[in-house]
Amino acid sequence: DLWREYAGDPALMYEKEARSIAELICSDTAQNLVRVFLLQDRLKSLGGKSDFHVDHVHVVGAGVMGGDIAAWCALRGLRVTLQDREAKYIAPAIARAHKLFRKKLRKPHLVQAAMDRLMPDVAGNGVINADVIIEAIYENLEAKQQLFASIEPRMKANAVLATNTSSIKLEELCQSLQKPERLVGLHFFNPVAKMQLVEVIHSEVTAPEEITKGIAFARRISRLPLPCKSAPGFVVNRILFPYMMEAVKMGEEGMPLAAIDKTAQDFGMFMGPVELGDTVGLDVSLHVAEVFAREFGMEIPNVLSEKVTQKKLGRKTGEGFYKWKNGRADKPSVPGDFEPDSDMTDRLMLPMINVAAACLREGIVEDADLLDAGVIFGCGFAPFTGGPISYAQHRGVARIVAALESLSDKYGERFTPDEHWRTLDAAADAA
Repeated sequence: DLWREYAGDPALMYEKEARSIAELICSDTAQNLVRVFLLQDRLKSLGGKSDFHVDHVHVVGAGVMGGDIAAWCALRGLRVTLQDREAKYIAPAIARAHKLFRKKLRKPHLVQAAMDRLMPDVAGNGVINADVIIEAIYENLEAKQQLFASIEPRMKANAVLATNTSSIKLEELCQSLQKPERLVGLHFFNPVAKMQLVEVIHSEVTAPEEITKGIAFARRISRLPLPCKSAPGFVVNRILFPYMMEAVKMGEEGMPLAAIDKTAQDFGMFMGPVELGDTVGLDVSLHVAEVFAREFGMEIPNVLSEKVTQKKLGRKTGEGFYKWKNGRADKPSVPGDFEPDSDMTDRLMLPMINVAAACLREGIVEDADLLDAGVIFGCGFAPFTGGPISYAQHRGVARIVAALESLSDKYGERFTPDEHWRTLDAAADAA
């Protein structure tokens, strides 16, 4: 634009360019993105506090998550043994790993070397030599407890014992262990090869050195560690699910699903909540929603249960809320006569922002900066806003509270402002 308008006057063009760049650098968007860069650096720096060395990782559970965690570790140069009940359950994970290696490494000898580092291990012999053992079986408390009880006596003394659970509190999982202080959570996100964040979760009894080793391992495989306290949903799922469930409710009210997704993406989310639910898997979404229903009284939309009963689980079955073709959601066009509700954006985004305040109040993360970093890198929250707490502060805490109260009057108590907003508002006034 500057070239077209001022090319005939080079001196003026340079002046206008300098002023334009100065305005750009000083904009809220630029400042927020610089902040995100610094937050990323803070997460990276967390791994520098340990001399814990990792050569061998053993993963139990060769499903989508477990298999992809194993593949990523092998891609990053580690020896990996992958255990499941029978070889037929491991084979699909090996095939996916080969596809990942070809995409990332390209050269045949590098692909073969990575394949050589990833070893099927039905018998679980890798446990005795592994530096890190990651449980990634289905979400069942008793099954996980039994697995930990069988693994613990065979582990090396300094090995990390980790769970990839997405919803079960570590305080419950570690009850079967002789040394409950050694269990940590290493919660990866799907797709493992693309999502940078790993929640490193500790319970009330987890030993500090085990947390440090978990953080060091996350950095060893080029992931961003987010230390957080064991709690239902931890950080990312705790914040994502009110957003996803509100989207489903809006769909039940008759709003076009594609319009709901577009509203979220127009705000700046990397993916709409309906498509995200299909991508995660509606069976997984329902399980986490049931945990939240018990813990927080969250209402589960009937249509979600119906989809799971019908085995329409999303991307992995070819149909969920959308039909899927070649790995992409086939979204119907938004009807031309549809008029977006003025509340649509706030109905979707403010539940996330409200729960973010609750996570701070409960001390699930150390501070607001870590929380913003976790939600950006784990939830895909619009980076140019600086994260949910930063967004709330820029918009104005009083305005956030007023908007939540208005939504609560219209749609129900689930929008009641968290009490932590008073603390944040007082802090803003003091500043």
